[in-house]
Amino acid sequence: MKTLSTLAAALLVSASFALTAAAHDHSAMQAGTEMTDAGAMEPVKAGDLTLSDAFTRATLPGAKVGGGYVTIVNGSKEADRLIGGSTPVAERVEVHEMKMDGSVMKMRQLKEGLEIPAGETVKLAPGGLHLMMMGLKSPLKEGDMVPVTLEFAKAGKVELQLMVGAANATDMGH
Repeated sequence: MKTLSTLAAALLVSASFALTAAAHDHSAMQAGTEMTDAGAMEPVKAGDLTLSDAFTRATLPGAKVGGGYVTIVNGSKEADRLIGGSTPVAERVEVHEMKMDGSVMKMRQLKEGLEIPAGETVKLAPGGLHLMMMGLKSPLKEGDMVPVTLEFAKAGKVELQLMVGAANATDMGH
């Protein structure tokens, strides 16, 4: 029964988090960002880092937070660190994690950022590591694009677009 209540709690947190997800701004689309025929964003390269599968979820009117998700591949022989970021659609962007603490799902900011180990892939995804857009200025609408600038300790600032999926999207395929 404890496992079932833990799963139910995780699903409730995930569902409520899905309802408070991203933002939109067509006018701020980054020059040079290309869409594939399937509608997905082309990977963004910054030195030895490759960022792909970037998306967010639609939010309800009045939502003040939204999640951002991306896959980061570090092709370097040295680790890098995702420190944070910015976007014109929110007051700030933080790096967060969600994890179980006993039978309770908890979310917390990674104040020191997130290490991207050398030669490894780190996936920011719903229910785990993610970007948190705090203080959304307007709701994120499905089909829109959200410009985000991520800041890495070594790679510096990297601009990318988050595709806004459905409120319950779990990946780029939604």
